[in-house]
Amino acid sequence: MKLRDWVRLPSAWIEEEGLKAFQWRKGGSGHTAALMLLLAIAHHARDEDGVARLPYDDLERITLMSRTKIAEGLRCLESMGLLIGRPEGRSTYQLANYDKDRGWAMLPTRSLYASGRMKGFSGFLLRQYSELDALKAYLTFAARRDRKLNAAFITYEKLHDYAGIPDGRITAAISLLIAANLVTVEQHQSRADPSRIAHAYRLTHLNPRLHQGTIGRAGLIPSNVEFQQAPDMLDL
Repeated sequence: MKLRDWVRLPSAWIEEEGLKAFQWRKGGSGHTAALMLLLAIAHHARDEDGVARLPYDDLERITLMSRTKIAEGLRCLESMGLLIGRPEGRSTYQLANYDKDRGWAMLPTRSLYASGRMKGFSGFLLRQYSELDALKAYLTFAARRDRKLNAAFITYEKLHDYAGIPDGRITAAISLLIAANLVTVEQHQSRADPSRIAHAYRLTHLNPRLHQGTIGRAGLIPSNVEFQQAPDMLDL
């Protein structure tokens, strides 16, 4: 299947704070595996119905995960109601609640792949909670992205509320995404109070020509963006 530049991922469950169900505890790597698999399946799903055909061999190549971990991650997605297994027989999966006309987030796809594997996320080793936190942050940015500005304007407090990432771990999660070239961060200064700023998060490879340099800084920021005192925001 030829990969598209971007794909749709049902996002209502993210808006309903469904990412909080993914926790790092005993067996937490299974939840990390689940979110990686959700991305991989979305990347390869048909646009018309959200169905993907991916044998285990393909999932191993795409994610670099073991078959045991893949099986665990798929069971997790099905039990949480995010994935429908075998809609068209063996090795097929359907994104639950898929509707191409509404209720979805855009995910960059083709540019995230090299030699058939998913760059960035396939380097995760499923050994630390920061990887799970990073996946949750990434999906939150996708769901909350302002389509005109091609960025998600969200505070640490709101990120905690949506994804359930502990406050003290958010910086590490975002730093991991930046290091893996999956997210870029911009700072926008308040016109009313230059000492206050907002952070904007862009998914790398998604509409790459639409960024701060091409659309300008001031006057375009959504009215509901929360600015914070600059000293309180970490310079990423």
